[in-house]
Formats: sequence, structure tokens, C-alpha cells
Amino acid sequence: GPNLVLTTAPPLTPDQDQAQAQDHCPKMEGGMQLLNRDGHSISHNSKRHYHDSFVSMSRMRQRGLLCDIVLHVANKEIKAHKVVLASCSPYFHAMFTNEMSESRQTHVTLHDIDPQALEQLVQYAYTAEIVVGEGNVQTLLPAASLLQLNGVRDACCKFLLSQLDPSNCLGIRGFADTHSCSDLLKSAHKYVLQHFVEVSKTEEFMLLPLKQVLDLISSDNLNVPSEEEVYRAVLSWVKHDIDGRRQHVPRLMKCVRLPLLTRDFLMSSVDTELLVRHHSECKDLLIEALKYHLMPEQRGVLSNSRTRPRRCEGASPVLFAVGGGSLFAIHGDCEAYDTRTDRWHMVASMSTRRARVGVAAIGNKLYAVGGYDGTSDLATVESYDPVTNSWQSEVSMGTRRSCLGVAVLHGLLYAVGGYDGASCLNSAERFDPLTGTWTSVAAMSTRRRYVRVAMLGGMLYVAGGNDGTSCLNSVERYNPKTNTWEGVAPMNVRRGVECLVHAGSEQGVASSSHSCHRPHRSTHDLVAMDGWLYAVGGNDGSSSLNSIEKYNPRSNKWVAASCMFTRRSSVGVAVLELLNFPPPSSPTLSVSSTSL
Repeated sequence: GPNLVLTTAPPLTPDQDQAQAQDHCPKMEGGMQLLNRDGHSISHNSKRHYHDSFVSMSRMRQRGLLCDIVLHVANKEIKAHKVVLASCSPYFHAMFTNEMSESRQTHVTLHDIDPQALEQLVQYAYTAEIVVGEGNVQTLLPAASLLQLNGVRDACCKFLLSQLDPSNCLGIRGFADTHSCSDLLKSAHKYVLQHFVEVSKTEEFMLLPLKQVLDLISSDNLNVPSEEEVYRAVLSWVKHDIDGRRQHVPRLMKCVRLPLLTRDFLMSSVDTELLVRHHSECKDLLIEALKYHLMPEQRGVLSNSRTRPRRCEGASPVLFAVGGGSLFAIHGDCEAYDTRTDRWHMVASMSTRRARVGVAAIGNKLYAVGGYDGTSDLATVESYDPVTNSWQSEVSMGTRRSCLGVAVLHGLLYAVGGYDGASCLNSAERFDPLTGTWTSVAAMSTRRRYVRVAMLGGMLYVAGGNDGTSCLNSVERYNPKTNTWEGVAPMNVRRGVECLVHAGSEQGVASSSHSCHRPHRSTHDLVAMDGWLYAVGGNDGSSSLNSIEKYNPRSNKWVAASCMFTRRSSVGVAVLELLNFPPPSSPTLSVSSTSL
């Protein structure tokens, strides 16, 4: 690289000096001169210069040297240098550089700021260091906001975010709202919704004003295992100040989704509550809820904001593979796939082994309906609760069914067709989780097993299947208002095991015109999730499969997803929206996704 060359010489005569001037060589004091070498230079950059300078200025401030401003707040005086404060804080920059009177003063009084917080922030201007903790965050954040020290303000918000707890999240949310911390406000509000059951039992909740309570219990994103928690929270809030709040009961009860409560709870807890019985508006709401229970065929007409299930904000879809079979075995174990991590997790096993099982999700529960246990076809039903990671028995169907179709319409679970061990079925029945009862509905015109069912436009559609002798291309639909089936246009192709699936807001039959997935796969199940179509398990003609693949309609390609733990054909799959997954200590399995 270029070097800096230094030479020494005796004093020059005037003639020599003139000659050197003509050579454009600059004269240096002490008889030194630089050689004229174009383009030769050296650059110096001290990384410690700024640090050392500010350390020195901080020491000067502590000793009161060259300070040109004294800040007065309460009974405290804080000396500083205007240039340092103005360079760090837009607030002080405006104060000291504009035509404000303070720009010419050496003493300035500040109001509405904590003295200790101001001292810490002035010191931060010199050192770029500050400690945020529970002892100072409530005074530091508003002070940093006033002085427009956004870095400190963000650090305070980050600390408060780390402190969120059911006992303080409402207070932090209010604090964030007061000081216009929009990101912290959003995060705290989301935390309140996600932990509403615990939050509703805190003193902070009991002290909320009416409007904030109404806003919370009106939210579709409230995370509650059942609407009973919302009802209990409302009563607790009212009874905390019963004389001052009893008049608000009608407005509050309009936000409680009474139709989603069980009939037993409505009669034993709601109808007997004096605060509810005292208001005629509440009686009307109770009647509306009971009609929703007593006339399930009219639920499409009775639907409103109070019949809409809540969905927790922040929940993500999880795919469950339930039961199924492999060589010489029928499975009772179940596993769940997390799309965020591309991993499978084992979850609790059913009490009964089931292949050819119907699986559907209602609210926050998964239902396994009927199936085949290796010996006989089943009428039994089980439900899975992801909160407790456990299965429990439900009321059995009226008919044994394997190879059945299931779908959910207006909160009712329909079981359609199937095989009872002797013949294919055309009968259908529906389960009401609010009452825990099965009711027979009109039978289809055609017997069908290996049938798949989907909901579209308030009706159930069944397509294809097998009648015991051949695959079918016929399609019929069920109208719950009239309890009747009618035929619609048949499919172009006979289909015995293909699935009718939900895809966004539309439903349709899985078509062979898409880019084929490999290997050959039958007796699998198909489900839509996050804009992808998932083919789960099945049989390739020689053995059961544990492989999964997913179809991207945008690229018209199938790609591999993580394999299951267990090979499963005749498997049932469904999707739940879950906030906290996986269950603690569950085994995991993953493989890399690759194009097929």
C-alpha cells in the first residue's frame, strides 16, 4: 500500500526555495518537506472517538464543567450541555434551536415529568445506557415519550411485554393506551383475549368500566373453553358492585352467547339467576337460546352474532390423524401435525381402536364417530379435548356405521350412510353437542358407503361412494329446513373413496385433473388447511402409508410433508384451531419437505 515518506534537509537558499516552489513541493516547518506523490494519502478512523468523547463530557457534566443549561423539575436541579441534549432528543432540539425563550436561557423548568426519570434520561443522553425495571418503567416510559427518546420508550414497552400476566395485563393494556404505545396495546389486548378465563377472576377485571367489559365479551376472538366462562365472568363483575351495576345486566347478557350454552346450564343456572329473571330483555334472550336448542332444523334461520362460535386470536390450525389401520392392526392412537414446525406429535389415544372412522371438529373439540375395531362395526362416539389432551365417551349413534361420511352444519354433526356389518346404509342421523343427543333424519335415496359429505350454502352434499356392488357418480343434497334429500347433477366419474372437502369458503370434489401425487394412494383422507390440500395416509396397493403430501393450487404441485409416526389406511382426519400446541411432553417427528 502507499507509504508516508518523510525526509530532512538543510535550510534552502532563496533560489532553491523558488525552484522547489516551481516543483509544487509544499514547504514544511522544521525543514521538513513532503514529496509530491499524487493519490497517496492515509485515512484514520477512531472507533473509540465518539465513546471517549461522550465519556469525557459525562464526567464534565458531573463536575459541572462547561454546562450551559440547568433543568429544574420539582425540587431537583440537573446540569447538562445543551448540545448533547439537543443532539439526542427532538424535544430539547426544538427547545434550544427555535425562537423559544428557553433557547436563550440557562435555567429551564420542566413540568409533568418525574425527577428521577429525567435524571436517568439525561444520563442516557451521555452514556447510551439505561436500566429498565419494575421500579422505574411506569415513570420512565412517559418521560421518554415526552422527550421523544424512542429507543428508551421501545425498551420500556419490551420490558412491559415480558411482564404480561393475567393479574396485570389489563393494567398494562390501559397504560399502553394512555401513552399511545400501539404495539404494546395490541399485544396486551391479545393477551387479555387469550387468557380471559384467568383474567376474569382478577381484581383488575372487577374494576373495569362497563364499556371495556362489553368490548371484551363481544369479541369473536375470546379464548374460552365454553360460553359458561363468559356468563360467570359477567355475573362476577356485576356482583362486585351489585347496586351500581345491576342495571347493566341486559346489555351484558346481549353479548353472552346464550345459545351456545347447554340446555341443562340454561335451565339450572341462567333461568334461576335473579339478576337475569329481573329483566324482561334477559327473558327474551333466554327464550331465543332455548328455541335454538329445541328447533335444530331452524338453526340456519335463527343464526345471529350470539350463535356464532368464538375463535381465539392467535390460534393456528392443527391437523389430527385419528385411528386407521395397517397390516394386521387397527389403531386407537392419534397424532397431530403442526404446520408451523412441520412436525407430528403423538396425542392421547382413543379408548377404542377405529379404522374407517368418521372424524369432524365442532368448536374446540374433535369427534371420532363409528368405525371398525377389527371385529365389528361401531356405533360408539368419542370426543377429544386438546386442552386436557384426553378423550371421553359421547352418546352412541342409533346405528352401527363404518365407512361413513360426516360433516358439520349449523353446529350439528351429521353421520351419513356407511356400513353396519351386513349392508350398506342410506340412513342418516345428527348429533347435537349442546344436548348430547342423536336424532334420526331423513334417509338418502341411495345406499352409500365410503361416502364423503360437505356443507355448501346451508345444505349437506353427498357425492359418490359405493352401494355394495359398484362405485357411484350420483350426488344428492340434504335440506335441514325441510328434512328432505334431493338429487342433483351427477359427477362425470364414479368415485368410491374420493373425498368431498372444504376449501376456504367453497367445497368441491377432489379432481384427478390436478398434478398427480405419488405414490399411488387410496383409502386415505383429504382435508384443506391454510390454503393447502393435505392427503393423509392411505394404501399404495401393497402396504399402508405413513406419508403425507400437500397440494398447492397456486403452483399446481404436490410436495411432501412430514411423515406420521404410524402407517394408517382408512384414517380419519380433521383440523382444530388451537392456541397452545403441542401438549406438554408429547413425542415429535419430522422430515424435510421435498418436491415430488
